[in-house]
Amino acid sequence: PYNMRVKGRVFFEGKNLLEMGEKEIRRIRGRLIAQVFQAAQNSLNPFIKVWDHFLETYRSHYPDVSEDEVRERAAKLLSRMGLDERVLGMYPHQLSGGMKQRVVIALALLLDPRLVFLDEPVSALDLLTQKQVLRYLLELKKSGKTTMVYVTHDIESLFELADRLAILYAGVLVEEGDTGGVVKEPLHPYTQGLMRSLLTVDIDVGKVRSIPGSPPSLLLHLKPKGCPFVDRCPHAASKCRDVRPELREAERERKVACHLYG
Repeated sequence: PYNMRVKGRVFFEGKNLLEMGEKEIRRIRGRLIAQVFQAAQNSLNPFIKVWDHFLETYRSHYPDVSEDEVRERAAKLLSRMGLDERVLGMYPHQLSGGMKQRVVIALALLLDPRLVFLDEPVSALDLLTQKQVLRYLLELKKSGKTTMVYVTHDIESLFELADRLAILYAGVLVEEGDTGGVVKEPLHPYTQGLMRSLLTVDIDVGKVRSIPGSPPSLLLHLKPKGCPFVDRCPHAASKCRDVRPELREAERERKVACHLYG
């Protein structure tokens, strides 16, 4: 919104992004930091072909690059996304929602960014295509060249991909730690309920439990008073309604925002 206010600090490679001018930010955006938005159809210009998106993105940072070099890189990325090179000659309206989503992922990775934010990147894809895209993201992670911040409701897709998990409830960070620890021994009551609700092939269906109650209105929890999970928590006490717990270290490399842990 035009009247928004941005507060705080955002550091990338030792520099506060919020103190940079637009010219300096433009050198970083897309080249060093990229993002995949959930609504892919809103990320593509409907009036130009997919090829023009790739060429414009590349030349905005490297003006002298040849079209052949861009086409080779684009075709390789599209192939890893399960798309044919012919997609480059198509307009966005000629693509399905899943195809557009994969084009956006390929665009985000075009310049080998050091940091990529992915917001539900595979939610619009069928299961087999999800596996293919996630396999490539896993290769990218193992290469050590790119850090990914992956936002999703599908926690199981992160078991192999993510090194660390950050669990949010009603927009509030309630637990953070290494993936294995959070999955096997969750600390926050919400995380515990979340893990109990997961359905896998090797679990007794009778042991699967949903979290009782309903998610709160986000508007009600803009005020920093009380724990946002208090109405659904089996361990809730009077303190939980009055004082919002701070995120603190509960054990080595694990942080939790819950009064049960101090």
